[in-house]
Amino acid sequence: MTLSNQLHYVQRVLELYRDTPGTSGRVRPADRRLAKTFYQREVPVSTVRAALLLAVSRRTFRTLETDPPQTIRSLHYFQHVIQELLDQPLPDGYLDYLCWKLAPLPPSLSAPDDHQIP
Repeated sequence: MTLSNQLHYVQRVLELYRDTPGTSGRVRPADRRLAKTFYQREVPVSTVRAALLLAVSRRTFRTLETDPPQTIRSLHYFQHVIQELLDQPLPDGYLDYLCWKLAPLPPSLSAPDDHQIP
């Protein structure tokens, strides 16, 4: 693990977070620290991306009888979903299904992501 790899990883995670629908689009110092923690724990960027997609789909397809969800103001909001996916990865093809269901997502979130921790 090099500093360059860490910087690239943190930048990519924060870019994904910032472009996620429903977020404030603002990165806070605590978000940067959490992204560094994910790097240190060797959480693949693909897992972070999958967690963002899963959380967005859950918010998007929630029961319409409830009030609209509040703006997500921190990467910490997704931490439990990331852990959920580390414990139980999504079934094959489910991420493609989510991308199909959420077709108008920003390109950085809906596009495939090759970056993995070396």
